[in-house]
Amino acid sequence: MLLFACSSHAEQCDPVTDVNRIAVAGGSITEIIYLLGYEDRLVGVDSTSNYPVAATHLPSVGYVRNLSVEGLLSLQPTLILGEDDMGPPTVLEQLKHAGVDTRRIPERHDAQGILAKIECVASLLNVPQDETEARLQEFRTVAEKLKNAHVSHPSSEVNVALLLSLDSGAPIAAGDNTSGGGFLRIVGATNVFAELDGWKPVSPEFMTAANPDVIVIPTRGANAIGGIEGAVSHPSLRATQAILNDRIVVLDGMAMLGFGPRTLQTALDFAIQMRRDGFLESPE
Repeated sequence: MLLFACSSHAEQCDPVTDVNRIAVAGGSITEIIYLLGYEDRLVGVDSTSNYPVAATHLPSVGYVRNLSVEGLLSLQPTLILGEDDMGPPTVLEQLKHAGVDTRRIPERHDAQGILAKIECVASLLNVPQDETEARLQEFRTVAEKLKNAHVSHPSSEVNVALLLSLDSGAPIAAGDNTSGGGFLRIVGATNVFAELDGWKPVSPEFMTAANPDVIVIPTRGANAIGGIEGAVSHPSLRATQAILNDRIVVLDGMAMLGFGPRTLQTALDFAIQMRRDGFLESPE
């Protein structure tokens, strides 16, 4: 069996001969496997695979970017599926030499990227085409609703800051080329830190100048600072319009940033919430 880490996206999604023992490095892929009804093939998952709850009871293979080759091989997988950023490279090289079929699923931070990821995993697992199509249609419907639920008003923009964490001093903000930036594009919001490349710390002065209308924080990041109360009192955020207008939104991190089965619905719910807060009327 071969390692396809450097192959084309099409080859990455080619059907696998033996999918009876699957190890996964990436929460969104685990969610897709449960969505497709192939969870009985799972023998291990990584630490980001926290949904559904049943996945947390499976053996752990480590963190998606810091996998344990010994842990993976001890599970005797016939297939290892990973997010695009799984690693480290030394582990992937060892898996190649061990002869384990290992696939990295292509990632795009937009609605079509989510659909493509589901279709890719389904293809790998040899899921019948009609079953795959039925699943994809559900998500196409949500994606279409999302187009009509963008938070920005035709005559104004909704400026949003998505902050990964706040507990280490400077907030870590989503810039361009991040899942956070992709999420904001999906909901039609303006990312106030789009000029940044990647996840970057921002100073209190930069945050005040950006002055977001809304601040979004993953649940884990919010919990680390004492919830919304901690965010409201954070020195980097106190002067922003979002704090003054009480527009702090806490969302499940994997549902929002994983770009898996839950991300489109999470984006739709967020857009509707923003509309209900006065930006636009709720979509039908």
